[in-house]
Amino acid sequence: MWHYISRRLLLIIPTLLCILVVNFLIVQAAPGGPVDQAIARLQGFSGASVGGGGGEMAAHSAGASRSSRGLDPALIEEITKHYGFDKPMHERLWLMLKNYAQLDFGSSFFRGSTVTDLILQKLPVTISLGFWATFITYLVSIPLGIRKAIHNGSAFDMWTSTAIIVGYAMPAFLFAILLIVVFAGGSYLSWFPIQGLVSDNFDSLSFFGKIADYLWHMVLPVSALVIGGFATLTILTKNSFLNEISRQYVVTARAKGLTEKRVLYGHVLRNAMLLVVAGIPQALIEVFFAGSLLIETIFNLDGIGRMSYEAAVSRDYPVVFGTLFLFTLFGLLIKLIGDICYTLLDPRIDFSARNA
Repeated sequence: MWHYISRRLLLIIPTLLCILVVNFLIVQAAPGGPVDQAIARLQGFSGASVGGGGGEMAAHSAGASRSSRGLDPALIEEITKHYGFDKPMHERLWLMLKNYAQLDFGSSFFRGSTVTDLILQKLPVTISLGFWATFITYLVSIPLGIRKAIHNGSAFDMWTSTAIIVGYAMPAFLFAILLIVVFAGGSYLSWFPIQGLVSDNFDSLSFFGKIADYLWHMVLPVSALVIGGFATLTILTKNSFLNEISRQYVVTARAKGLTEKRVLYGHVLRNAMLLVVAGIPQALIEVFFAGSLLIETIFNLDGIGRMSYEAAVSRDYPVVFGTLFLFTLFGLLIKLIGDICYTLLDPRIDFSARNA
């Protein structure tokens, strides 16, 4: 097992390298690079409306296309050098990879801070959303899936299936807007805050007051984030249980006189949870990276998802690649942890033997 883990950890390095290189090459063809963004800001234009090349094109066409905009060519050359686009593409790529090998992600082009500091500032918001969304999803879905399997075909099974399918079909951003309209001072109630992770007077609150204020702010964004996650995990848990209940060892256990509770939770649960554990890495990745972007934007939460989106729009490449590196590394580590959890639940699984 340790041999398998060490090999997987070593494979993370070339995987990260390939992803960074491919995305670096793609970014070079993107219109409106950081040089164009900086010039547009000097001229009073919005960055999103800027055209032009993102990488090589930004460097080579600076003297011609931008001098016609009324700017001093020397200023354009200085801006180009400031953002590092005076160097050829392969040299910039090598410099980035060398710095990343030392965990130096550089500094943001437009935020006036290092990428590491920015990530550390935004990380608590994203972790809060991801942790509570994952915790609540598993807390509800696993017991619900087990109960649906035990009462398969009953009225309870039918109406809960209908409810979770409706929730799965509703987009998270649409449900978030609905929650705001109904519960956050829209057209009906004003029970919850509409934005932010804490209140303005958070520092003056007592210890328990801070906890209550934090949880109060998390209710709506977490609810919007988990609405679509119940269906997949609940149905997966139910089907896993139904599959295990029909196996011969369950019949044998019942024939020996074991109670139904002992059969279900002492034998079936452990084997049925293998498929559920298999879905944990994907669930975590979706919650942390896919779902958090829209929710952070709608509820004005200053997290990594929102920061990475704004960085992509403004062509803030150090932030883009820094968050990409973090997301990829986190995803690969989560998948490895999922494999390790397999062996903890079922010692018969031997990844080292499988890859021998």
